[in-house]
Amino acid sequence: MAAILECRGLTKRYSYLEALSQVDLRIERGKIVGLLGPNGSGKTTLIKLASGLLVPTAGEILIDGKKPGPSTKLQVSYLPERTYLNNWMRVCDLISFFGDFYSNFDKAKAYEMLQRLGINSRDRLKTMSKGTKEKVQLILVMSRNADLYLLDEPIGGVDPAARDYILNTILTNYNSSSTIILSTHLIADIEQILDDVIFIQQGNVVLSSSVDEIREGQGKSVDTLFREVFKC
Repeated sequence: MAAILECRGLTKRYSYLEALSQVDLRIERGKIVGLLGPNGSGKTTLIKLASGLLVPTAGEILIDGKKPGPSTKLQVSYLPERTYLNNWMRVCDLISFFGDFYSNFDKAKAYEMLQRLGINSRDRLKTMSKGTKEKVQLILVMSRNADLYLLDEPIGGVDPAARDYILNTILTNYNSSSTIILSTHLIADIEQILDDVIFIQQGNVVLSSSVDEIREGQGKSVDTLFREVFKC
């Protein structure tokens, strides 16, 4: 079976800055994977390459054995770090828009999640708090029946209560045969939901391991190991 995501010598340069350097990586189906590293380490670049928003300078990245492009758009559901939705839109309008744009978007699932989180579908985004907007954007992403979910800093910039809602939404609304790649530097908040972790630093993968291997082999939590690897 092909890996859902595979990198071979993947390199990305911006002018004189090398954001990713010769990355080799293989991520299997049915995993929740933490892409972990400090700000500026290359996490967002890797996610944008996987989503097809960027193209490699060298090497290749494959989604289910294919280069990112029109054939992989339906397989990948991407949550960017920054909100891109228009403030004047109502949530119900966004659901209709996503339903028209993506054939694998489940409107019933989206409305069910909204109800569970107490969000009125008639409300406009401009009336909502930052945390509620984050929830709406995540609901739209997780309501697609995708093979790969790319979540870039989904819990960054929101309060601890909102983080709990977001993590619960991720856990309860994805197909177990799908894979989630979750980029963050807030390790303690997400460690309990992860199967595997990838540590990335200055564009290099410095660790790729299962969470169980870290706990059993090194006798440490992922958060403790992260602090050791990335200490200033």
